[in-house]
Amino acid sequence: QVQLGESGGGLVQAGGSLRLSCAGSGRSFTYYSMGWFRQAPGEGREFVAAIGINSGYTYYGESVKDRFTISRDNAKNTVYLQMNSLKPEDTAVYYCAADRVAASQWSRVGSRAMDYWGKGTLVTVSS
Repeated sequence: QVQLGESGGGLVQAGGSLRLSCAGSGRSFTYYSMGWFRQAPGEGREFVAAIGINSGYTYYGESVKDRFTISRDNAKNTVYLQMNSLKPEDTAVYYCAADRVAASQWSRVGSRAMDYWGKGTLVTVSS
C-alpha cells in the first residue's frame, strides 16, 4: 500500500506560479511511477504529467507542456509539480497518483488504471 498526500494548492492570478507537492508513505516509493491528474468541475480526470522511477523520463499532457515541470525526490518520497504561466483553464483539483505502469503509458491508460491516489488539492487561477 502507498499513501499519498498533496499540498501546495491555492488561489493565484493568471500568469502566476505554484508548486504542488505530493508526499508518499508506505511501500517503497521507488517501486512506482508517479504523476498528476486534474479534474475541473463537471469534467473527467485529465492527465497532467508523469515521471519514471529514476526521474530519467518525464511526460506531459498537451495543455500543460512547456509550462509545467514534474520532478521527484526519492530520498524524501516526494513528487513535485512546478506550474508556471498559469491560466484560468488550469483551475481544477489536482490529484497525485502512483502506479507500476510505465510513466510513458499514463496518458494512454488514463486515470482508471492508477493504483493509488491522494485526496487532491485545489488550484484556482483567477483572470
